[in-house]
Amino acid sequence: MLNDPLANVMSMILNNELIGRAECLIKPSSKVIKELLKVMKENGYVGDFTEVEDSRGNYIKLSLIGGINKCGVIKPRYSVKSNEFEKFERRYLPAKDIGILFVSTPRGIITHYNAKAKKTGGKLLAYCY
Repeated sequence: MLNDPLANVMSMILNNELIGRAECLIKPSSKVIKELLKVMKENGYVGDFTEVEDSRGNYIKLSLIGGINKCGVIKPRYSVKSNEFEKFERRYLPAKDIGILFVSTPRGIITHYNAKAKKTGGKLLAYCY
């Protein structure tokens, strides 16, 4: 039984990345996981991914490109305003302008840079650098 599927996905990606594998199979898949992977792909951390349907639920086949040094989820999922991102950047990212925070906003899952530009807040989901 999975308590936090998003945390399992992030640790699975990190483990396969550290081992040096070219692809990763992610089970189970959800809308949040797919949106997070889409944002990671747009920022150049992972390659392409496809959703494969089977009889026991769907899974995602993700290609890894070796662009991740560390990734994980943020628990508890802090609420953050548009002017409070600096505090969490210092806490979860190694240096200024290195890495991204994933934020769940009313406009969807976006990076903290886009949230700053759109002047919107939300809940912190994960980080990646």
